[in-house]
Amino acid sequence: MKKLYYDVKKCLGCKSCEIACAVAHSQNKDLFKALKEEMLSLPRKKIHRSGDKNFPNSCRHCQEHPCVDACMAGALVYDQESNMVLHDEARCVGCWMCVMVCPYGSIRPNLKSKIPIRCDKCKDEDEPACVRACPTGAIIWKEADEENLLSSNKTE
Repeated sequence: MKKLYYDVKKCLGCKSCEIACAVAHSQNKDLFKALKEEMLSLPRKKIHRSGDKNFPNSCRHCQEHPCVDACMAGALVYDQESNMVLHDEARCVGCWMCVMVCPYGSIRPNLKSKIPIRCDKCKDEDEPACVRACPTGAIIWKEADEENLLSSNKTE
C-alpha cells in the first residue's frame, strides 16, 4: 500500500499541487476547461506557511479516524484493505462534523456543493496528481512499511 509523504525542506509553496489536484477532480480534467465549469473543483490539498516553511496538508487516512466516528450519516468509512478513509458523497448530509473533528484540518467544506472535500489519493490513478505536479519532489508517493503505518498520524 502506498502513502503520501512530504519533505517540507523541498516545498517552495508554489501551489502547483493544489492546482493539479483541483484539475484532477474537475469534470473536464483540463485546466482551462475546468476554469469555466459551473461548479469549480477545489483542491483536496492545501499549502500552509509557518515561518519560513511550507507544509502541504491533506487527508492522512488515519488508522484512528475521528472523522469516520463523527459521521452521523455513515458516509465516511475506513477501508482496512486499502488503509483509506472512503467517502460516499451520496450518503453525506453536509453536517460538517468531519470538518470539525479532523485534528489536521485536512477536510474542507465545499459551501456550494454542501459536501466536504478531502484527499482521496487520486484513487483512480496510478499516482496522485499532486506528486506529478510537484517541481521539487517535495511530495513523495511510496510504499508504506509497517513502522510508517504505525506512526502515520505523526510523520506525514
